[in-house]
Amino acid sequence: MVRLPLTPAEAERGQRLGALLRRARGGRSMLETALDARVSPETLRKIESGRVATPAFPTVAAIADVLGLSLDEVWAEINQPEPGTARRSEREQLAS
Repeated sequence: MVRLPLTPAEAERGQRLGALLRRARGGRSMLETALDARVSPETLRKIESGRVATPAFPTVAAIADVLGLSLDEVWAEINQPEPGTARRSEREQLAS
């Protein structure tokens, strides 16, 4: 299966996800976190570094659970609009 290249937006979301997980992990070791989430430490390392920008949902859910993050928090953090831009639906509403 050929994987399509990531869009810039997907890569940016991956970076935000990695940063969020690193912050939430705090002083907790990567090894402990990964093992508690039942993922490999290498998988967690790749997600945190942004090398895996689109990890599988169950992987994100397991890591978020271990770190005490709700999926709503994760979703809100990684889908922040870039400063100075509005979502298309908001622009359309304003134009109406």
